[in-house]
Amino acid sequence: MATNETSKQVMGQGVMSTGDDARIFPDVEACIDCGGCVVACKRTWDVPRDEQRISISTMLEGQQAEPMERYNTNSGGALGQEDASPGETAIPMQCYHCEEAPCVSVCPTDSLIKKDNGFVDVRDNLCVGCQYCLSACPFGAPQFPGSDEGAARLFGNGGTMDKCTMCEERQDVGKGPACAEECATDALLVGDAEEISNELDRRGSDSFFNDVAMNIIFGEDADEFEGSNA
Repeated sequence: MATNETSKQVMGQGVMSTGDDARIFPDVEACIDCGGCVVACKRTWDVPRDEQRISISTMLEGQQAEPMERYNTNSGGALGQEDASPGETAIPMQCYHCEEAPCVSVCPTDSLIKKDNGFVDVRDNLCVGCQYCLSACPFGAPQFPGSDEGAARLFGNGGTMDKCTMCEERQDVGKGPACAEECATDALLVGDAEEISNELDRRGSDSFFNDVAMNIIFGEDADEFEGSNA
Protein backbone atom coordinates (compact mmCIF):
# COMPACT_ATOMS: atom_id res chain seq x y z
CA MET A 1 0.00 0.00 0.00
CA ALA A 2 2.81 2.40 0.87
CA THR A 3 4.40 1.83 -2.52
CA ASN A 4 1.13 2.63 -4.32
CA GLU A 5 0.63 5.79 -2.28
CA THR A 6 4.19 6.91 -3.04
CA SER A 7 3.68 6.29 -6.76
CA LYS A 8 0.50 8.38 -6.77
CA GLN A 9 2.32 11.19 -5.00
CA VAL A 10 5.21 11.15 -7.49
CA MET A 11 2.88 10.98 -10.50
CA GLY A 12 1.04 14.05 -9.25
CA GLN A 13 4.04 16.31 -8.73
CA GLY A 14 3.70 18.03 -12.11
CA VAL A 15 0.52 19.91 -11.20
CA MET A 16 1.25 22.00 -8.12
CA SER A 17 -1.52 24.60 -8.37
CA THR A 18 -4.13 25.68 -10.90
CA GLY A 19 -6.30 28.66 -11.69
CA ASP A 20 -5.41 32.34 -11.61
CA ASP A 21 -1.82 33.16 -12.64
CA ALA A 22 -0.86 29.51 -13.15
CA ARG A 23 1.75 28.78 -15.81
CA ILE A 24 2.66 25.62 -17.66
CA PHE A 25 6.35 24.96 -18.22
CA PRO A 26 8.43 21.98 -19.43
CA ASP A 27 11.08 20.07 -17.51
CA VAL A 28 13.02 18.78 -20.51
CA GLU A 29 15.01 16.33 -18.38
CA ALA A 30 11.81 14.47 -17.58
CA CYS A 31 10.37 14.42 -21.12
CA ILE A 32 10.80 11.05 -22.85
CA ASP A 33 9.05 12.05 -26.10
CA CYS A 34 6.28 9.49 -25.57
CA GLY A 35 3.56 11.73 -27.04
CA GLY A 36 1.18 11.09 -24.16
CA CYS A 37 0.54 14.82 -23.79
CA VAL A 38 -0.43 15.10 -27.45
CA VAL A 39 -2.87 12.21 -27.13
CA ALA A 40 -4.36 13.59 -23.91
CA CYS A 41 -4.97 16.96 -25.54
CA LYS A 42 -6.55 15.49 -28.66
CA ARG A 43 -8.83 13.19 -26.68
CA THR A 44 -9.92 15.88 -24.22
CA TRP A 45 -10.70 18.55 -26.81
CA ASP A 46 -11.50 16.46 -29.90
CA VAL A 47 -8.55 17.91 -31.77
CA PRO A 48 -8.42 16.39 -35.31
CA ARG A 49 -5.65 13.97 -36.15
CA ASP A 50 -3.82 16.40 -38.44
CA GLU A 51 -3.95 19.27 -35.93
CA GLN A 52 -2.31 19.72 -32.55
CA ARG A 53 -2.14 22.21 -29.72
CA ILE A 54 0.99 20.69 -28.17
CA SER A 55 3.91 19.00 -29.89
CA ILE A 56 7.28 17.56 -28.95
CA SER A 57 10.25 19.26 -30.61
CA THR A 58 13.53 17.36 -30.74
CA MET A 59 16.69 19.43 -30.59
CA LEU A 60 20.14 18.14 -31.63
CA GLU A 61 18.70 14.77 -32.62
CA GLY A 62 21.14 11.89 -32.36
CA GLN A 63 23.80 13.91 -30.54
CA GLN A 64 25.12 13.15 -27.09
CA ALA A 65 25.71 15.66 -24.34
CA GLU A 66 29.21 17.10 -23.99
CA PRO A 67 30.73 16.52 -21.52
CA MET A 68 28.52 13.46 -21.11
CA GLU A 69 29.08 12.94 -17.39
CA ARG A 70 27.98 16.49 -16.55
CA TYR A 71 25.18 17.36 -18.95
CA ASN A 72 23.54 14.07 -19.90
CA THR A 73 20.88 14.71 -17.25
CA ASN A 74 21.09 18.50 -17.21
CA SER A 75 20.49 19.76 -20.74
CA GLY A 76 19.62 23.26 -19.61
CA GLY A 77 22.88 23.58 -17.70
CA ALA A 78 24.87 23.17 -20.92
CA LEU A 79 23.31 26.16 -22.65
CA GLY A 80 25.62 29.14 -22.96
CA GLN A 81 28.61 27.14 -21.68
CA GLU A 82 31.77 27.09 -23.78
CA ASP A 83 32.63 23.67 -25.24
CA ALA A 84 29.38 22.20 -23.91
CA SER A 85 26.31 20.74 -25.60
CA PRO A 86 23.01 19.54 -24.14
CA GLY A 87 22.79 16.72 -26.69
CA GLU A 88 19.47 15.39 -27.96
CA THR A 89 16.64 17.03 -26.03
CA ALA A 90 12.87 16.64 -26.28
CA ILE A 91 10.89 19.81 -25.53
CA PRO A 92 7.09 19.94 -25.15
CA MET A 93 6.03 23.06 -27.05
CA GLN A 94 2.67 24.76 -26.59
CA CYS A 95 1.19 28.10 -25.57
CA TYR A 96 2.80 28.99 -22.24
CA HIS A 97 0.28 31.81 -21.60
CA CYS A 98 3.14 34.27 -21.35
CA GLU A 99 3.13 37.22 -19.01
CA GLU A 100 4.62 39.42 -21.76
CA ALA A 101 2.84 37.66 -24.62
CA PRO A 102 4.16 39.00 -27.95
CA CYS A 103 1.18 37.52 -29.79
CA VAL A 104 -1.14 39.83 -27.85
CA SER A 105 0.93 42.93 -28.57
CA VAL A 106 1.02 42.37 -32.35
CA CYS A 107 -2.61 41.31 -32.90
CA PRO A 108 -4.18 44.15 -34.95
CA THR A 109 -7.79 43.27 -34.06
CA ASP A 110 -7.39 42.54 -30.33
CA SER A 111 -8.47 38.99 -31.02
CA LEU A 112 -5.77 37.85 -28.59
CA ILE A 113 -6.04 39.10 -25.04
CA LYS A 114 -4.26 38.54 -21.74
CA LYS A 115 -7.08 37.94 -19.29
CA ASP A 116 -7.08 39.10 -15.68
CA ASN A 117 -6.66 35.49 -14.52
CA GLY A 118 -3.44 35.12 -16.53
CA PHE A 119 -4.72 33.02 -19.43
CA VAL A 120 -4.06 34.15 -23.01
CA ASP A 121 -7.29 33.79 -24.93
CA VAL A 122 -8.23 34.05 -28.60
CA ARG A 123 -11.58 35.57 -29.54
CA ASP A 124 -12.50 33.69 -32.68
CA ASN A 125 -14.97 36.29 -33.93
CA LEU A 126 -12.22 38.93 -34.13
CA CYS A 127 -9.49 36.83 -35.75
CA VAL A 128 -8.84 37.77 -39.41
CA GLY A 129 -6.15 35.16 -40.00
CA CYS A 130 -3.32 37.64 -40.58
CA GLN A 131 -0.90 35.28 -38.79
CA TYR A 132 1.06 38.12 -37.16
CA CYS A 133 0.84 36.16 -33.91
CA LEU A 134 2.54 33.18 -35.52
CA SER A 135 5.45 35.38 -36.55
CA ALA A 136 5.68 36.95 -33.09
CA CYS A 137 5.48 33.81 -30.94
CA PRO A 138 8.95 32.31 -30.25
CA PHE A 139 7.37 28.97 -29.30
CA GLY A 140 5.27 28.29 -32.42
CA ALA A 141 2.05 28.11 -30.41
CA PRO A 142 -0.43 29.73 -32.83
CA GLN A 143 -1.86 27.25 -35.31
CA PHE A 144 -3.98 27.94 -38.38
CA PRO A 145 -5.61 24.62 -39.29
CA GLY A 146 -7.81 26.20 -41.98
CA SER A 147 -5.13 28.36 -43.58
CA ASP A 148 -4.39 28.93 -47.23
CA GLU A 149 -0.88 30.33 -47.04
CA GLY A 150 -1.03 32.07 -50.39
CA ALA A 151 -4.34 33.73 -49.63
CA ALA A 152 -3.17 34.73 -46.16
CA ARG A 153 -0.26 36.65 -47.61
CA LEU A 154 -2.56 38.57 -49.95
CA PHE A 155 -5.83 38.97 -48.10
CA GLY A 156 -5.20 38.09 -44.46
CA ASN A 157 -7.64 35.18 -44.42
CA GLY A 158 -5.36 32.47 -43.12
CA GLY A 159 -8.15 30.88 -41.11
CA THR A 160 -8.98 31.29 -37.43
CA MET A 161 -6.09 30.84 -35.03
CA ASP A 162 -6.16 27.89 -32.64
CA LYS A 163 -3.83 27.12 -29.74
CA CYS A 164 -3.46 25.49 -26.35
CA THR A 165 -5.96 26.90 -23.85
CA MET A 166 -4.09 25.37 -20.87
CA CYS A 167 -7.41 23.63 -20.23
CA GLU A 168 -8.89 26.74 -18.62
CA GLU A 169 -12.29 25.04 -18.30
CA ARG A 170 -10.73 22.14 -16.41
CA GLN A 171 -8.81 24.51 -14.15
CA ASP A 172 -12.04 26.36 -13.36
CA VAL A 173 -13.28 23.17 -11.65
CA GLY A 174 -10.01 22.40 -9.87
CA LYS A 175 -8.44 20.04 -12.41
CA GLY A 176 -5.06 20.38 -14.07
CA PRO A 177 -4.41 20.58 -17.80
CA ALA A 178 -4.99 17.18 -19.40
CA CYS A 179 -1.47 17.04 -20.86
CA ALA A 180 0.15 17.64 -17.46
CA GLU A 181 -2.13 15.33 -15.49
CA GLU A 182 -1.50 12.46 -17.90
CA CYS A 183 2.24 12.97 -18.42
CA ALA A 184 3.87 9.74 -17.29
CA THR A 185 7.03 11.46 -16.11
CA ASP A 186 5.64 14.79 -14.80
CA ALA A 187 7.54 16.66 -17.49
CA LEU A 188 4.91 19.40 -17.66
CA LEU A 189 4.89 21.61 -14.57
CA VAL A 190 1.82 23.66 -13.65
CA GLY A 191 1.87 26.35 -10.97
CA ASP A 192 3.12 29.84 -10.31
CA ALA A 193 6.68 30.89 -11.07
CA GLU A 194 7.95 30.19 -7.55
CA GLU A 195 6.43 26.71 -7.47
CA ILE A 196 7.84 25.81 -10.87
CA SER A 197 11.28 27.17 -10.01
CA ASN A 198 11.35 25.29 -6.70
CA GLU A 199 10.30 22.06 -8.37
CA LEU A 200 13.02 22.38 -11.02
CA ASP A 201 15.55 23.01 -8.25
CA ARG A 202 14.30 20.01 -6.30
CA ARG A 203 14.79 17.84 -9.36
CA GLY A 204 18.20 19.29 -10.17
CA SER A 205 16.93 20.59 -13.53
CA ASP A 206 17.52 23.91 -15.26
CA SER A 207 15.34 25.84 -17.68
CA PHE A 208 16.09 25.06 -21.31
CA PHE A 209 15.11 28.60 -22.36
CA ASN A 210 17.32 31.66 -22.45
CA ASP A 211 16.88 34.97 -20.63
CA VAL A 212 14.72 36.54 -23.33
CA ALA A 213 12.31 33.61 -23.48
CA MET A 214 12.04 33.37 -19.71
CA ASN A 215 11.20 37.08 -19.45
CA ILE A 216 8.51 36.66 -22.10
CA ILE A 217 6.95 33.72 -20.25
CA PHE A 218 7.23 34.93 -16.65
CA GLY A 219 7.78 38.69 -16.86
CA GLU A 220 9.21 40.05 -13.61
CA ASP A 221 8.75 36.63 -12.02
CA ALA A 222 11.58 35.34 -14.22
CA ASP A 223 13.81 36.43 -11.31
CA GLU A 224 12.55 33.32 -9.50
CA PHE A 225 14.75 31.30 -11.86
CA GLU A 226 18.00 33.09 -11.11
CA GLY A 227 20.76 30.54 -10.93
CA SER A 228 19.37 28.61 -13.91
CA ASN A 229 19.52 29.96 -17.44
CA ALA A 230 17.11 32.82 -16.80
